[in-house]
Formats: sequence, C-alpha cells, structure tokens
Amino acid sequence: MKKSLPTVVIVGRPNVGKSTFFNRLVGKRIAVVEDSPGITRDRLYAEVTWNRNRFQVVDTGGIVFQDSDPMEEQIKVQAEVALAEADVVIFLADVMDGVHPDDRDLANHLRGITKPVLVVVNKADNFDREDYANEFYSLGLGHVFPVSSLHGSGVAEVLDEVITHIPILPDDFEEKEEVRLAIVGRPNVGKSSLVNAFTGEQRMIVSNIAGTTRDAIDTELVHEGETFRLIDTAGIRRRGKIQGSVEYYMVNRAEKAIERAVCAMVVVDGSEGLTDGDKRVMKLAHDAGKACVIAVNKWDTKEPPDGHPRKNTQIKKDFVKVVRNEIPELAYAPVVFTSAIESAGLEPALDMVLSALESYYFRISTGQLNRLIQDAIFDKPHVTHGRQFKVYYATQVSTAPPTFVLFCNNPDLMHFSYQRYLLNKIRGLFPLQGTPIRLFARSSHDKDEDKKKGS
Repeated sequence: MKKSLPTVVIVGRPNVGKSTFFNRLVGKRIAVVEDSPGITRDRLYAEVTWNRNRFQVVDTGGIVFQDSDPMEEQIKVQAEVALAEADVVIFLADVMDGVHPDDRDLANHLRGITKPVLVVVNKADNFDREDYANEFYSLGLGHVFPVSSLHGSGVAEVLDEVITHIPILPDDFEEKEEVRLAIVGRPNVGKSSLVNAFTGEQRMIVSNIAGTTRDAIDTELVHEGETFRLIDTAGIRRRGKIQGSVEYYMVNRAEKAIERAVCAMVVVDGSEGLTDGDKRVMKLAHDAGKACVIAVNKWDTKEPPDGHPRKNTQIKKDFVKVVRNEIPELAYAPVVFTSAIESAGLEPALDMVLSALESYYFRISTGQLNRLIQDAIFDKPHVTHGRQFKVYYATQVSTAPPTFVLFCNNPDLMHFSYQRYLLNKIRGLFPLQGTPIRLFARSSHDKDEDKKKGS
C-alpha cells in the first residue's frame, strides 16, 4: 500500500536558524546555512527517523508579515502551502533577540490553524539563555522548548514531542516508488517556472533575478501512473567564479542533486540558444552516468504554438542540429521543446523521461551482445602496433547506465576511437535513447581469475 510520510514543517522569521535546525533533525547538511537572512527561499524536504518513527521535515523561508517586497510575499505563499501539508508545526524563534514583533505576528497567524504548534527557541547554548527562553510563553502557544541547533542540546526533547502528534505508520507501510528527476541548468533559464508548470502549483519561487533558487528542492508529481520526485536546483556556474560564496554551495547542491537522481533534465533557454554554460551542465549529467533529456524552455519566444499559420517546424530541427554538433557526446539525449509560461510541451517532456529510463535500465542478452561484438570486429578488425585486438567474451555487467565489459587479449590495444566504434554498433542495434552507455576492456586472465574465485 503506497502512502506518504507524516509532515513536520519548520516556520519562523528570517535568520533564527531554521536551516541549521533542519540540518540537525536530518542529521546531515542539506540546507544551505550562512549568517545572512534569506538564504532559504523555497521549501526543502528531507526524511527523519526518531525512535523508529519516520516523518518528513520541511524547511521554509523566513516569514515577515509586514514586508511588502514581492519576494517576501512569495516566501509567505510557500510557507502557507507547507502549513497546509503539515501534521505538526515547529515555530522557531531566536532567544538572543527575545520576543520580536515578527514573532508575535507569526504566533497570531498560527493560532488560526488546527495543527499542533511547538514553540522551539533556538540558540539557547547555556543555562542563562535557557531561562531567557521562558519569555516566549507570552506568545500563548503552550510549552516552550529551548534548544541549541548548533550543539544539539534540547533537540531530542523536541523530537520526542513531535512523535506524539504524528500518526504511527502501519506495518505494511511502503514508500512510494518514484522517478528522481533533477531539473538542472545554468541560472535563470526557467527551471523553477518549469517545475511550477509541471505541478500546476506555485511550488517554487520564481523571479527573473538569477540565483533565486539556492537549494535543491524536492516536489512530487504523478504522470502516467508514475510518481516523479522533481529536484529543482540552483543554477550551475563555473566553479572559478563562485568559490567562497553562497553560489559555491548552490553548485555543490546541484551536483549532489544530479547524483541523487536517475535522470537529469537539462534546461536550456531557447531564446538565447546554446551556450558554453549549457554544455558544462550537460557534461556534468553525462559524466555522472545519468539518463538525460534536454528541455529547450521559453520556446514561445521563438515560434508560435502548434496549429498557428506561422508555425515553422524547421527551426526546431536547426536547434537540434546545433546541439548535436556542439556537444556530440550527448547525441543520445533527446531534445524536447517547452514553454513554462504557456504550459506547452510538458507531457511530452515527462514521456521522454520515462522513455529514457527504459533505456537506462535496459539489459541485452549475453548471446545477442557477443554476436554483435564479434560481427563488429569481423567487419572492422583493429590492429595496434602490429597486434590485433581480440575479444573472447562480452557481457553486460550492470544497468543504470548499461555497462559492458569485453574480455580480451590486451585491454591496452582498444583505442578510444575503436571503443566509440563498438559503442555505435551497440546503439545501431539498440538505440538506447536518453542514456549513456559504458564499455570497458579487461584481460581474459581477469575472467579466469573471477571463475576461480567463484568456484
């Protein structure tokens, strides 16, 4: 039976330590932490296990009810959506500041919800500060929990209280099977807008300011009966330009998001064409060995929608040709054209992801593979320094991505150009669109050794 985990949402005004507290609950550094307000702008999700109880915790952006900044308004919307999902709310405050007027505004707002609210006062690093935390009883929300997110003190008591308010998972609980899809690209190509369009919900904060998304954000979506986990990531820029800045952590999170995913959707700005930054992002996905789909977004700026009399199908073909010429190592990646603002091309993009994953997990029978390799070598023998490259046996050792090993007379005799020839032969019979494939040569002596170990 497929179910969702109970949800615990952390809210509070900016810079009270929500992301540090979130990381403490999760047990690892997921949220970006820096001593300046506004670092977390979207909702972050992660799973927590405490005393054999499992739940997901949600970090939100800092809420200021009196701020008229459009970005702050979007943060409030994000927090409201999170509160609607919550089973328990953790209201985090800062003992060093005392009861701030913004704390009172938020407390008044939380009194209107029916969910359990736990008042957690952060930065209570010593006995005196724990005493100062008593001031927060004046908010009228019940018991106050003094904690130190940095050192971990008091956090266990909060978790003990949380699990008294969440449903106990049944013995037959089974997590949702999901497709982990990383939405990656350079800054400001429309990644968050695309996620919002996929979900039909203002899930991500959207701005034309590059860098609005700073963490890797997870969102669930169901398409064709499959559950997708969309991981929206901060825009990737060249490392040399970002070392030591918040953007350094943004890139680090994006790379980790690709590692966590099974497929990367590389978003390109169709209005600008292919850039060196786009090619760097594509190479990241390729080098990580992930299935890959290239989504050319903002295509509404290039041509009108299907059925329009000025529709020009050639313009798409020309764009694909540029992609294939500029980054031939990703010739296997399908190209789809989308417009987040027009909600166009979204279903074909997700269909293409599912198709790419079929290739990603594809397995060729040993007999077919050996016939294919032997025929390829017969058609085009390979000789290096007067010695012929011979393959005695071929096998597929894994999927995700499909990986093949050739047991041969001497691995050093397989030149990279001949390796590419054999890979092309495999793709000629099995197109495997959307996935990289790997091919390695090993000495036939290694195969003999493996047999001895197995006997």
